[in-house]
Amino acid sequence: MVGSQQNEKKSLPPLSLVIGGAASGKSAFAENLVIADGGARGYLATAQIWDAEMEAKVERHKKMRGAGWLTIEEPLDIAAALTKMTNAETILLDCATLWLTNQLLAEAPLEEASDALVETLVAAPQKIVVVTNELGQGIVPDNALSREFREAQGRLNQKIAARADLAVAVMAGLPMVLKGRLP
Repeated sequence: MVGSQQNEKKSLPPLSLVIGGAASGKSAFAENLVIADGGARGYLATAQIWDAEMEAKVERHKKMRGAGWLTIEEPLDIAAALTKMTNAETILLDCATLWLTNQLLAEAPLEEASDALVETLVAAPQKIVVVTNELGQGIVPDNALSREFREAQGRLNQKIAARADLAVAVMAGLPMVLKGRLP
């Protein structure tokens, strides 16, 4: 019995959340979680490239990630993108903050879109690791739109964390488990 327990493969739960500030190391940590899970991996990119700076950031992330990922770029419709990723066992959604930004720019109702996203993530047949930004630890924004977005992001993060089996905060590249256990 002890020998068989030692040989059990520990894997990621169905839904994991990795949260942190900008440049905290959250994406690299999440990528390593997916790689360590060992199965076919997918990368669901929500970024839209609007300028050279963002293009450089996306290219840097691709290079850091390396080969072996099924990548789908989808800024809005996560459910549709997941149907294209049936061969992936574990999917990294990077990131929920850019997805929410895209929803805001598309003038979608943020609460409804957020609720639908969470239900999509929970119902997905693949294991999913969601990367998101923690925006509530900084200063209060000086304009109404930024405050609205910060509040919507905080509510989305709470909804995902409530349904996730694993939640990890990353600060200065160091993980802090908030909920569940690392595999």
